[in-house]
Formats: sequence, C-alpha cells, structure tokens
Amino acid sequence: MIIQESPADPLSDVLALAGARAFCSVRLEAGGDWALRFDPAELKFNAVRRGACWLLAEGLAPRRIEAGDCFVVRRPFVLTSDPALPPVDAAAVFADGRAARYGEGDDVDILGGAVSFARSAPFHPAQLLPPVLVVGAGEEAPIAWLLDQLDREWRGGAAGALLACNDLLRLMFVHVLRVHLASAGPAGLGWLAGLSDPPVAAALKAIHAQPARAWRLEELADLAGMSRSSFAERFRRRTGQPPIDYAARWRMQLAAARLLAEPVSVSIVAQDLGFLSDSAFGAAFRRVHGVSPGRYRRHAARA
Repeated sequence: MIIQESPADPLSDVLALAGARAFCSVRLEAGGDWALRFDPAELKFNAVRRGACWLLAEGLAPRRIEAGDCFVVRRPFVLTSDPALPPVDAAAVFADGRAARYGEGDDVDILGGAVSFARSAPFHPAQLLPPVLVVGAGEEAPIAWLLDQLDREWRGGAAGALLACNDLLRLMFVHVLRVHLASAGPAGLGWLAGLSDPPVAAALKAIHAQPARAWRLEELADLAGMSRSSFAERFRRRTGQPPIDYAARWRMQLAAARLLAEPVSVSIVAQDLGFLSDSAFGAAFRRVHGVSPGRYRRHAARA
C-alpha cells in the first residue's frame, strides 16, 4: 500500500486552526408580504432552495436573491419580499423551533445555518471575508448539487441526518470561499489573494508544509522562481505583509493554538516549532501576541 502525505493547503490549515464548524440550524418558508431582521452572533450562511426575495444589509445595495443562490453575512441583515416593508425580529419567529413559516404561503424556501470559530482561536477567517458575500446560482456547480443533498437530508430525517446536514453546509461554505478566491480582486481578499497567484501560492504552501523551518527570503524566492526583491514585493503586495513576517506569524499562530489545545509544556512547543531555546521562543511569541506564552495560556484558561 502506498501512503502519500496530503499537499500543503493554507486555506484548510487556517480553517482547521480556527476550529471552523458549520451548523445547519433553520429553515424558513415565507410568502405574501413579509420582512424579517436577523442579528447573527456568528457568521451566517444561507441558501435559497426555492423562490426569491430581497437581501438587505448595511453597505450592500438591495440584492435580489433567487433559488440556488448562497450568501454569507457577518452583520445584521434583512430578508424580505419588499425592501420598503418594516422588518420583524426573526428571533421571535423562530422561538418555537428550527423551522418556521411566515407570511401567507410558501413562495420562498431558505435553508440557514452558521459557521462558527473557536473562541480561543488565534485567528478568525471571518476577518478575510467581506461583510456580505453572495454567490449566485450557476457560479459554482458543486454548490447546486450540495444544496440538493442538503435539502434531501433535512427533509428525510434519516439516522445521522443532522450530522450530514452540518457536513454538507461546511462543504458549501468551502466552495463559496473558492468562488470568492477566484472572483474577488486582491484588495478584497487580504492574504488570501496570495493563493490565486502561483509564485506567491508556492511560497505559502511551503511555509505551511514546514512551519518549524526558519525560512530565508532567498529560499522562498527560489521556490517562487523569482529574484529576492521582485518576490518580496509581490508577496507583500498580495498578502499585505513581507514573506518572512508571514512565516513568523503563522509559526506563532500554530504555537498559540497548541498551547491552548494540548497539556504540554512551553518548552515542548518551542522545540517542536524549531526553536533552540525557550527564551528565543518567548521573544518571538511576544512580538506576535503581545504576551508571554505562559500568560497567553493562563489568560485563555480564565476566559
């Protein structure tokens, strides 16, 4: 049997480090004249199964969303049949359960959920997303298939359906991120812009594959097939930070996550991440997180 290591995948690394989880939590059927206001505590992910309505949110022109569309929102928003209608608090409508009917009829059918991240996560991928992200039907074929499967699982109620719904929603969220990567300009992607730039992506994958390595600029430039100066400028322009700074910060993000997740000593974490002394590790950790590794762990334990 041949066993191959998975290739480095920076986006998967970030989502795993942040403890990303998806929950398929509600279904809304609405008709007639209606308007509901949602005030999410987490990143909301919704998919329109049938019909059409309007999506309203600060900083977004009223957007008509239709069957097959998906949207991710990280601020209060309104779903409505008419942008002129005053909205009702959705919390009251869903007070009795995970499924609700509102208005007259069932013109619109929406599946909703949330994507959450661990409270102690050192980095939240939601920071890389716009306040509202809409992916139209047909922009990404797998989303349509996943939405069909999600609908079947929700309606079928077979053993394990809730877990299946959560996993399907998580896959849909990943596909939406991929669409965002492919379509947004560098200014709207943060460091994610580097993943769509082959030379920069090659360096990012190397950093994530060997986070304990003390990378040098010339090594990363060679991987990118560029001169040191051209590579450094391109990496900084795409990700917002110099390549060596990115490598150092990612190393410390991993350190922070491990300090919180495992009952191991600071010395062990330092050794596993390639530091020759606890003092060097502590100094590097303070530069990124502002406190010592021990204090970071103690503060998180009290939170």
